[in-house]
Amino acid sequence: MNSDKIRNFCIIAHIDHGKSTLADRMMEITNTVEKREMKSQLLDSMELEREKGITIKLTPVQMNYKGYELNLIDTPGHVDFSYEVSRSLQAVESAILVVDATQGIQAQTLANVYLAIEQDLTIIPVINKVDLPAANVEKVTNEIVNLLGCDPSEIIPVSAKTGMNVEKVLDAIVERGPAPKTEEEHETRALIFDSYFDDYRGVVLYVRVVNGKIPKNANIHMMENKTNGIALEVGILNPKMKPKDELEAGEVGYIVTNLKTTREAKVGDTVTLQKEPATTPLPGYKNVLPFVYAGFFPVSNDQYKDLKEAVEKLALSDSALRFEPENSPVLGFGLRIGFLGLLHMDIIRERLEREFDLDLVVTNPSTNYEVVLNNGEEIEIKSASDLPDMSEVMEIREPWVKGEIILPVSMIGNVLNLIVEKRGLHNNISYMEDRAVIDFEAPMANLLTDFYDQLKSLTSGYASFNYEISSYKTEDLVRVDFLVGGNKIDALAIMCHRSESDAIGRDITKKLKQVIPRQNYEVALQAAIGARIIARETIGAYRKDVTVKIHTGDRDRKAKLLEKQKRGKARMKRFGKIDIPSEAFTVMLKRDD
Repeated sequence: MNSDKIRNFCIIAHIDHGKSTLADRMMEITNTVEKREMKSQLLDSMELEREKGITIKLTPVQMNYKGYELNLIDTPGHVDFSYEVSRSLQAVESAILVVDATQGIQAQTLANVYLAIEQDLTIIPVINKVDLPAANVEKVTNEIVNLLGCDPSEIIPVSAKTGMNVEKVLDAIVERGPAPKTEEEHETRALIFDSYFDDYRGVVLYVRVVNGKIPKNANIHMMENKTNGIALEVGILNPKMKPKDELEAGEVGYIVTNLKTTREAKVGDTVTLQKEPATTPLPGYKNVLPFVYAGFFPVSNDQYKDLKEAVEKLALSDSALRFEPENSPVLGFGLRIGFLGLLHMDIIRERLEREFDLDLVVTNPSTNYEVVLNNGEEIEIKSASDLPDMSEVMEIREPWVKGEIILPVSMIGNVLNLIVEKRGLHNNISYMEDRAVIDFEAPMANLLTDFYDQLKSLTSGYASFNYEISSYKTEDLVRVDFLVGGNKIDALAIMCHRSESDAIGRDITKKLKQVIPRQNYEVALQAAIGARIIARETIGAYRKDVTVKIHTGDRDRKAKLLEKQKRGKARMKRFGKIDIPSEAFTVMLKRDD
């Protein structure tokens, strides 16, 4: 098709602002999907996506409208997947910005708008859910005008649920959206904006062809990963796969390859032909690294092989997922898995439990730290148990994030206190209408546990939060170990700032006391930094009254029996094994109950 008749666009929005529902209505109006095959959130194919109201895997779809070919790329709506969003934006020329009429501009909306402006996209603003009683179209219109500097007449009010004004959005894409720029170069280049592993067909790439053509059965080359493959099939999605002979410049489509894992063709890579390879790859490629690590252990060690196979299967489709074997004296064999963020971790855990029927214990999530040793060597550790002896360590650097919170003006004080509690620094507060935007910096580790829960609680659910990793800073960090009955439990060890260590030690030993069952002998729970004990709790022993069988008041007989019991308890304490329940490893997830 003539590239002047092609429009490539994406939809960007905060979580649950109606992005997938708007895509549904567009497919209905353009007859891309027949009414009998239509279901809500059609592009959200995973059960988890429907439940949580978020898009996890982005999906492209081609629609035909008034003689134009419209290529929609759905984008994930969560901060953990911001790199995938940026690659989707690079594959298009225009973006529909969806804002909820009842909630207004949220943190993820701002983050995605900045990404779209960076890519120099044409932004088409849309206010969704205007049919709801709580909708405040005038207020949200002013917010969008202040953000984009556009004319209020350019903003389209829609109801994606009823289909009201959705045709106006399609008309705006055709009229305002630019056609794809195709350079007069002979070299072929296509951007991979997503990829997944199909059990029967291998790795399938979703691509936007920038220059040249990719024919079926061509030998292809991934420029950043330096891997070769074959384009076994090429075609478009509407939304099912529809094969073609070749993909041309300006088109969005799929390539079925003979590759065995998505690590060979990562998001952001450039596809070219082996026969006539391109000289320079497309800009913006980044090797995405995990920032959050957690230990995944099966409740029964018999399931370890099943867990490993399940994670390997998920990793075929998710190139950001990293894992390595881990062994704990208490929990047995498991895997240490790296994630892009907490939502990514939640999704993987739920998929393992649902799709593979696994019963899991997940240890306290931690981030990665850079450690500089006395001999000048730099190492990276993913958990506190990997930290070398402190006598060998010169400094420890932890990751800090730049965050942005949007909240009602009346709630600023509580949220600033929360940021200070988490060792954060607030840089700036700006205002839009009756809401404020707080820019702050904070250590990643302190936001991993329950920061988001506390933020929602303090603001009655009205605040939204967005963050990105900014830098690594040298801090006075220590490893806090937890001892149960004198035995150090590595899986419970955590890294924290020295100023917080005493409070965290006391807090966690109290919680461990509640979850570890009582024994027939006294059990000491201790928190320690090196050899220094900083907190202690004692689980009292069950007391059996051994004197109950004495019917006389003979003091000597009583003393003799009590002494015998005391010796028995001392022997138990030496040889007894304490069963630590799985809840003990999740007490850190909620520190401030």
